[in-house]
Amino acid sequence: MASRTGSLGGEGSAPHVLAVDDSSVDRAVIAGILRSSHFRVTAVDSGKRALELLGTEPNVSMIITDYWMPEMTGYELLKKVKESSRLKEIPVVIMSSENVPTRINRCLEEGAEDFLLKPVRPADVSRLCSRVLR
Repeated sequence: MASRTGSLGGEGSAPHVLAVDDSSVDRAVIAGILRSSHFRVTAVDSGKRALELLGTEPNVSMIITDYWMPEMTGYELLKKVKESSRLKEIPVVIMSSENVPTRINRCLEEGAEDFLLKPVRPADVSRLCSRVLR
């Protein structure tokens, strides 16, 4: 269930963002926002698929993932990325529709770059990308 879209400038010129969400609607929304900001996006439907892709795709600039997903939560994906010597430098952003301060703080303490509340808006993404992908 991975989908790739290159930018007009070719695949090498745009930062590559891995979008992870089990909801096809939310995945399409975040991928659309990122693509409209000229990012190359690969969208997958699970943390497990994200880890598989990260094993074969060396040029991921940022991971943006939903918190609640079956099999592996976004928090568990964050921990696996930060525990990996090869992946730990990739910024990870968590998204959730639930505003739970203890969950947000736990993700930030574990190394998340930011925590976005859904519905994610284009302004959230542009602010985030200008800060994270400088």
